[in-house]
Amino acid sequence: MRVFIVDDSKAVLERLADLLNEVPGVELVGRASDVPGAIHSILKTNPDAIILDLQMPGGGGLEVLRTIRQSHSSLWVLVCTNYPYPQYREECLAAGANYFLDKSAEFERIPDILLDLVKKTQKAAPAAR
Repeated sequence: MRVFIVDDSKAVLERLADLLNEVPGVELVGRASDVPGAIHSILKTNPDAIILDLQMPGGGGLEVLRTIRQSHSSLWVLVCTNYPYPQYREECLAAGANYFLDKSAEFERIPDILLDLVKKTQKAAPAAR
């Protein structure tokens, strides 16, 4: 599973990259720290999943989500934010996010979620293994 990370915090980017290295079947294919860079790079790298922050320079993660969803309907989207308010959760899920995680409380769930997605992807396409 090819994963792209979008977050404006270098510390979060590094921590996520370290977490992804521990998940069998997951490859980090890119990272971005702002909205324009994220949209451009995601369209270019065509990942299977993105881990997306909501608050970033140059716009918000919702803009990335809405733009990417138009052309990548099967992409797995994990929103991971410090703003886990119900209205953001509802808006993100309505825009096509598959998961909405609180960075402060659910960050460590990301490897397990990705491992489950790898397994689901392998079951859906057994010939691709």
